[in-house]
Amino acid sequence: MLDERKLAVLRAIVEDYVSTNEPVGSKALAERHNLKVSPATVRNDMAALEEEGYITQPHTSAGRVPTDKGYRLFVDRLSQIKPLSGAERRAIETFLAGAVDLDDVVMRTVRLLAQLTRQVAVVQYPTLTRSTVRHVELVPLSERRVMLVLITNTGRVEQRVVELPEALEDTRIAHLRAVLNSGLDGCQLSSVPELVADLPERLPVEDRPAAATILSVLLETLVERYDEKIVFAGAANLAGADFSVGLRDVLEALEEQVVLMRLLGETSPDTPSALTVRIGSENPYLQGTSVVATGYGLGDNQLARLGVLGPTRMDYPVTMGAVRAVARYVSQILAAS
Repeated sequence: MLDERKLAVLRAIVEDYVSTNEPVGSKALAERHNLKVSPATVRNDMAALEEEGYITQPHTSAGRVPTDKGYRLFVDRLSQIKPLSGAERRAIETFLAGAVDLDDVVMRTVRLLAQLTRQVAVVQYPTLTRSTVRHVELVPLSERRVMLVLITNTGRVEQRVVELPEALEDTRIAHLRAVLNSGLDGCQLSSVPELVADLPERLPVEDRPAAATILSVLLETLVERYDEKIVFAGAANLAGADFSVGLRDVLEALEEQVVLMRLLGETSPDTPSALTVRIGSENPYLQGTSVVATGYGLGDNQLARLGVLGPTRMDYPVTMGAVRAVARYVSQILAAS
């Protein structure tokens, strides 16, 4: 374990390197930071840090840069995550509060996160399997066509056009709608198949064919893989980034939904909103990058994850603060909706 003085030197090296993108020398450290020790002592501490693998010298006679191990210790020993300013918080709240539906919330969130962090932002859609039914609507379109609308507690709206086996007047459609909502309101989407199994038997015989058709479309909607739907923004921010992996590899990973899901990773079910930071070699799916991510949802019920991907030379305090703040605002919006 490093003593406080060496930790202060490591912190200073990380901060300077992130700021300047130039290897950091002992003289510059002594001049820029109030380390309260001589340049010779700083050199000795840097030599010790290098020996223990926290920093490295990219070129002979050059300064030092942090390693993955150095960034890891820096993040683990952060005294505080940089809070957003009052103006930034108000801007986030105003921008996200203007969203009209879940798609708008997700798209605004990913753009906002990319702007705040200057990294690539990634947002997973709330999973249908962890949602509950808020309302089922049947909207007549013609004598033999209705629009099936499924609304979840997360604000998700799924719409499907259903071709009915026979014409139904509005009163029969209204009765079907009432039966569906009485049986499904508030239930987990994963429980819908078993709950609707005997639902047609609660209807008049003449309405059962139409009910069976509507339920078939509803169940098809639920089995689609929405859990893997992810959006990202800010790819242009990669232009000025320095990666130890190739930029092509990073861009290809962004196109792969499965890879993005794995990069976002998982959190402990006991701490769904915990902030996770994976640095460089800790990222088996795309080494040479860092990922800062957290969950968002309704209370303790994590519905999905969001975060940012960038080079290991990242402003971790700012990025972690932005990811955490945006996740909290998105959770509040979902709860209010």
